Amino acid sequence: MGCCDTNGMLPVEDAIQLMLSSVSPVNRIQTLPLQAALGFVLSDSVYSPCDVPPFNNSAMDGYAVRRSDLDISDTLSLCGKAYAGRPYEGHWPSGTCIRIMTGAPVPEACDAVIMQEKTEVIGDKIRFLTTQVKPQANIRPKGDDMQAGQEIFPAGTKLTVRHLPVLASLGICEVRVFEKPKVAFFSTGDELCPPGHPLKAGQIYDSNRYAIRPMLERFGCEAIDLGIMPDDPEQLTATFQQAQSEADVVITSGGVSVGEADYTKLVLKSLGEINFWKIAMKPGKPFAFGQLENALFCGLPGNPVSAVNTLHALVRPMLAKLSGWSQWQAEPQLPAITKSRLKKTPGRTDYQRGIYTIEDGQVCVGNAGNQSSGAFKAMSVANCFIILERERASVEPGETVQIQPFDTSLYY
Repeated sequence: MGCCDTNGMLPVEDAIQLMLSSVSPVNRIQTLPLQAALGFVLSDSVYSPCDVPPFNNSAMDGYAVRRSDLDISDTLSLCGKAYAGRPYEGHWPSGTCIRIMTGAPVPEACDAVIMQEKTEVIGDKIRFLTTQVKPQANIRPKGDDMQAGQEIFPAGTKLTVRHLPVLASLGICEVRVFEKPKVAFFSTGDELCPPGHPLKAGQIYDSNRYAIRPMLERFGCEAIDLGIMPDDPEQLTATFQQAQSEADVVITSGGVSVGEADYTKLVLKSLGEINFWKIAMKPGKPFAFGQLENALFCGLPGNPVSAVNTLHALVRPMLAKLSGWSQWQAEPQLPAITKSRLKKTPGRTDYQRGIYTIEDGQVCVGNAGNQSSGAFKAMSVANCFIILERERASVEPGETVQIQPFDTSLYY
């Protein structure tokens, strides 16, 4: 724990690196049809089995010509027509041209395509308004996009809507991918009640699981919801045992803060090696990470905004590595001008919920509302985190700050 600061708090960057150093990609591989592969991560590199396009083809609607014919005359007889999927395969005499459509294979002797806008139809002849044509003009050569044997996507690529059509264009109908990491999660505490049930004295509704599940699914994990566990050592032990038998990672919400029921920590320590950290971040200071007998463990704070913030900032990079997604990167931070005063005490990296707008070409940001770690409404209207550096103090209107626009796990 030598990387903690003088207040015993672990910097965010150090916590992330410690977690990343503890995980490797899941070792379970499966073959999926292309239609079912969205959101999975390639376990093997993909190489092109063919050239794309597989033949020289026309880049536009026009006329296929031999440039040498245009040296003799600017008017050529029409010989035939070529369409995408229906190439012209007849004889092509000198002094003639072929009507050709976008994507159609160009005849072997063709060395240019002239767009139809630069021609004039005169009966069964075509007059070309320009005869100065560059070699191979408007012809897309075979293999112009991808060549046979070329690496198209390396292992570790997460398949999105940008990747699937490329694979389909190569005739690939199935891919080898890592299985999605399995993550079991549950909330802890006698004070929690599921929505739809009447509250007893001193109870609140459990909201954290309704953020954790969709976030995990957006992260590319298989989420296993084990519900709410009371503050009971035997039930907690049984649930932890069930969770680690079913999942690669076990995540809890609540039970890791100073002052919370000691037996929660005792149960965890009896099942593995767990570090209870204080993270130099706000919200989200209390956090636990370690190794159970058969699974990794992440203990999120119980306050709703703290739970979301630690899951997004700390756990997400680890889950990306676990999924095999080697190219994962956090969303870029952008400079923005503050429109309101932002209160802050030096010592922790602050993730305030903000609303950014573009005003006269400038990114501006304002406070989204109540910044308490237990107040979730501001998160529902925010569209970014305002990330204030550890040693920074309060920010006045007009100062520049860094913002991180919400990604799809939080915004869509």
